[in-house]
Amino acid sequence: MTGSPRAERDAGLQPERTRLAWRRTTLACSVAAVLALRQAARGSGSSVEVGGAAAIALVWLAFLWVAHRRVRQLASPRPPALAPRAAAAAVACTVALSVFALAVIL
Repeated sequence: MTGSPRAERDAGLQPERTRLAWRRTTLACSVAAVLALRQAARGSGSSVEVGGAAAIALVWLAFLWVAHRRVRQLASPRPPALAPRAAAAAVACTVALSVFALAVIL
């Protein structure tokens, strides 16, 4: 089959599954952030707790931005691959949110 045009790859439902996975991850991060913020609000109100709550909120907003951007990209008929920078940002936000949540809870 030399010289024949290459058929376009049919992605099927893979972009839809990936978009749903991003939404589930966003929901899980939101729950973790809300629980950590609730725990921080019940604390003594020290500057460390307030700073931790602010850091949690900022990291959560950064993750929402990355996830929303990716979900919008996946809505296109031929979504682009996830950029390494966006992947690193998502991982960094997830790890930071986990660390901050653990620090507030413990």
